[in-house]
Amino acid sequence: MQTAGVATTSWQERLSPELFGLRAGAIWIASLVLFSVTGGALLRAAEPVEAVLTEEKPRVPNIVLFFADDLGYADLGCFGGAAGVTPNLDRMASEGIRFTDFHVSQAVCSASRSSLLTGCYSNRVSIQGALGPGSKTGLALSEDTIAELLKRSGYATAIYGKWHLGDDPGLLPAAQGFDDYFGLPYSNDMWPFHPTAKNFPELPLIDGTDVKIKAVTPEDQKNLTRWYTEHAVDFIDKHADSPFFVYVPHSMPHVPIYASKDFEGKTGKGLHADVIAEIDWSVGTILKKLSDEGLDDNTLVIFTSDNGPWLSYGPHAGSAGPLREGKGTSWEGGTRVPFVARWPGKIPAGKTCDALTGTIDLLPTLVQLVGGQLPERKIDGKDIGDLLFAKKMDWDEPRTYYYYWIGELQAVRQGDWKLHFPHTYRTVAGEVKEPGQPAPYREEKIELALYNLAEDLGEKENVASKNPEMVRKLELQAEVMRNELGDSLTGKMPAAARAAAMVKKKKD
Repeated sequence: MQTAGVATTSWQERLSPELFGLRAGAIWIASLVLFSVTGGALLRAAEPVEAVLTEEKPRVPNIVLFFADDLGYADLGCFGGAAGVTPNLDRMASEGIRFTDFHVSQAVCSASRSSLLTGCYSNRVSIQGALGPGSKTGLALSEDTIAELLKRSGYATAIYGKWHLGDDPGLLPAAQGFDDYFGLPYSNDMWPFHPTAKNFPELPLIDGTDVKIKAVTPEDQKNLTRWYTEHAVDFIDKHADSPFFVYVPHSMPHVPIYASKDFEGKTGKGLHADVIAEIDWSVGTILKKLSDEGLDDNTLVIFTSDNGPWLSYGPHAGSAGPLREGKGTSWEGGTRVPFVARWPGKIPAGKTCDALTGTIDLLPTLVQLVGGQLPERKIDGKDIGDLLFAKKMDWDEPRTYYYYWIGELQAVRQGDWKLHFPHTYRTVAGEVKEPGQPAPYREEKIELALYNLAEDLGEKENVASKNPEMVRKLELQAEVMRNELGDSLTGKMPAAARAAAMVKKKKD
């Protein structure tokens, strides 16, 4: 065969006859050895021996990570949701695995995101609450993020959606391991149209490190889910031939909720259902792109949420189902979120895992899955690969987990037992009078309380007096973490927390 006047040859013909003869002889001898040792089992039918000897190492998996905002435990059909608007996520669950006891480190935006990206309790990296516009702090550049660690393993990385870990240009995703970014720097309600706080500046939409839209409008918000999805599809198209990590932290269904013209009013079940349906469409669109590119069987897709529903917004909020309370609390409705993962051929279909797990576990799991190096600094997450691939369904020993709210260690968990320490928490105190306007909260206080979540998922019956030994055991476990990360409830200062980034004051 000739191309453009230049003779082309096979790799065998490019070798000298002597060398080709030696290689052919070596392959023939190898064939006899393989056949005699295995009875021919290693040689696949009608496949040349040289193909077996030169087979390339399997490519590491692509990773797509969806992170919804304020999506409740029971907002998906596969977690008991009744709206019936999540066929793609329900299909993901039927073709993969659900984790039913999956948690965030704090039930609030910035803290939750810091844990997802660093594998640490948010108090370890000193990110608490929800950072506002012009925040003087952000995630420290010295922290290793999932994106940075995957980049070191040869991945292309991108984020399309809400960042919320510092809006200073030097703290945006480009400085934290992401090759591409398109989205909001913080929550979509941090704008002049906020229903109760009118002092927010204009809300920008960022593309890379540049401002794409200086002042996001309600009409722009209607397109956010679609825009994020389109950017993710384009990124996959550009990087289909090399490993990629796409992080899609949707701005919705955090209030104010908006759906595009293709979804607004289409479910017939209210605007919140329309918004969830569009997020489900986003998942389905990206799954289809993976399939069209022949990447379905080599891509791990994960979907979860940053905390539970913002219950004070009533019909514009989701559902925590059987769980108590929601966002902004250390009750299960605040920290326990849906988790679905799919990887055809690797994750068995239709599995459910009830092991105590959380967003802090994703960094060590993903990095070790691709053969990367974990951070040198201490992290809190554990590799849940064996659970993810259903090689086992629970921990060998009951896991201990800590529930912080800002600087307060409000609860500790070991296995099914959860101990709340005396603290105040917020609960909805009235009805929503107008869609998009929040109902008032009131503060309540809980005293020392022990719950067995296996028997009492709604945390209704305090059994502390019946189980003093378990109370004491969990108190001792809590003291271990107080000595590391502090506890403002008891006046304990953190000894092992690492500083957040501090934004330098700009000179006039």
